Amino acid sequence: MTTQADKLRALLDKPGLLLMPGCHDAMSAKLIEQADFDVGFMSGFAVSAARLAYPDTGLISYGEMLESGRNICSTVSIPMFGDGDTGFGNALNIKRTVKGYADAGFACIMLEDQVMPKRCGHTKDKMVVSREEAFSRIKAAIDARNEEGSDILIMARTDSRATDSLDEAIFRANEFAKLGADITFLEAPESIEEMKEYCNQVPGHKMANMIEHGKTPVLPAEQLEEIGYKVAVFPLSLINASIVAMRESLAMIKQGKEPINVLDFEGLKAAVGFPEYYEEFERYY
Repeated sequence: MTTQADKLRALLDKPGLLLMPGCHDAMSAKLIEQADFDVGFMSGFAVSAARLAYPDTGLISYGEMLESGRNICSTVSIPMFGDGDTGFGNALNIKRTVKGYADAGFACIMLEDQVMPKRCGHTKDKMVVSREEAFSRIKAAIDARNEEGSDILIMARTDSRATDSLDEAIFRANEFAKLGADITFLEAPESIEEMKEYCNQVPGHKMANMIEHGKTPVLPAEQLEEIGYKVAVFPLSLINASIVAMRESLAMIKQGKEPINVLDFEGLKAAVGFPEYYEEFERYY
């Protein structure tokens, strides 16, 4: 049986950059698959915003993220990355988180080295744990995969570029790779030169975080691949666009006008799956 992790490994083995939009719920995940992307990402920032209307400051819980993940993974057939934040506690919490995300259907879990409660990687007042704690988190994640037989990839993230230095971030990323992380993620490099230095000094698959108007330059896919990245995530593009669209529609309604740039009702029904429902219904009635 081919698992979602197997599908992701096959994609990582192919040449070329993987473009990965971020989703915040099952509907946005479904749209990613319908747009013919090979992979998607459940963003903690986006889920916290859509589910709770809270900022990405560690306020959302493991249980809430896991429930969102189950809904997302059960909706699509493409491999999904899941934002596991700090693992929601110590090494034993991390082991539980890894198993939970694997059971939910994720192909890969992202774990980071911030202190709890964490913060969005492109905002202020971040803090990271010690090297020893950061490394023990990734070791616990890999142990959980091996001990439980959970087929899930591990992406190890460091935020130490902002708190310490680029050299420290590169050191941590290298150690993550030595420990067995499948993908490393150095968050928020602030120039193309820093992005190149990371990719040149750290082996294995690497991910670039493309946040519009964030700290890292948003580059074309061809340039990211040339620098040495394997995955480019756009974690907030969909939640960002949806907020803009909803504000525009609300402004039109407030003016007593019909919103523009919206689906007709048939298009909306198709988007949420009415045709498939009726086709299945007719098999029984």
